[in-house]
Amino acid sequence: MKRIKTAVIGAAGYTGGELLRLLVHHPNVDLMYAHSNSQKGKKVTNSHPDLLGDTELVFTDEVSTEGIEAVFLGLPHGQTKGFLENHSFGSDTVIIDLSTDFRDESNGFTYGLPEINKAKIKNAKKIANPGCFATGIQLALAPAIAKGLVNDNVHVSGITGSTGAGKSLSETSHFSYRLSNMSVYKLFTHQHLKEIKQTFSQLNKDFNSDLLFVPYRGNFARGIWITAYFPFEGELEEALEIYSEFYKNDPFTHVSENDIDLKQVVNTNKCFLHIQKENGQLVIYSAIDNLLKGASGQAVQNFNLAFGLDEKTGLNLKSIAF
Repeated sequence: MKRIKTAVIGAAGYTGGELLRLLVHHPNVDLMYAHSNSQKGKKVTNSHPDLLGDTELVFTDEVSTEGIEAVFLGLPHGQTKGFLENHSFGSDTVIIDLSTDFRDESNGFTYGLPEINKAKIKNAKKIANPGCFATGIQLALAPAIAKGLVNDNVHVSGITGSTGAGKSLSETSHFSYRLSNMSVYKLFTHQHLKEIKQTFSQLNKDFNSDLLFVPYRGNFARGIWITAYFPFEGELEEALEIYSEFYKNDPFTHVSENDIDLKQVVNTNKCFLHIQKENGQLVIYSAIDNLLKGASGQAVQNFNLAFGLDEKTGLNLKSIAF
């Protein structure tokens, strides 16, 4: 079995840690090093103690490009461009960036939402991993956009766990703020709207409706719940058929006829969708784990596609369920 020489840059944070958890058990990965400027010289298990017994890696601040076949970039937003200007990987190295820097598909990057761009990802050397809210919203609405069902404003609300804010502490991610609390931020202006609209315009060149997105900070650690709705004159059965057909070849995105809940997808790379029609509105619920399908799990899914592997390799994870 071929093992692909792989590195993780920015491996000390939440998404970097999730990447390490997936990659140390991936049957086709030879994890060469984990990079971190802040944790250099320390054991990986100091930052990610749950990996005790799984890896003996030590963080390094040195970047080796020789022989690396795949590199995951978990750097803070805005730092990836500068990093790639200073470090030149081989032309055959697959680069998967988890920041916002190249989601506009600049500099030769392909937008890495497998349910939409699978064919392009399979031939890509540079992949821009989607944002977490962007993933949940796009999977909720893509079939309706592609089919031309949306001709009016789309109302979207989404709530994310505290890990969505990253590992560095801020006032709104402290336990004392989050506990028994909820708040709105970036009303109608969230940064993920740009990439969402880019995808929807590609799916349907006539799409020009507004996405009225209300993001909430939730009082839980991980997961994203999306509720989206828009006027719809058709029957629920028609919408269900459209959604089921759209995702029939996607192993991680599933349309449920029953009510869904967040714990069904936490700790997995799945997206669960549930559709209802009420008061002339088509209502879609979408649930993902923000750190997996919304970040590191999707990055590994893109890695699998780029190297011709089954896209579920290393991602057969169980939910916490209850």
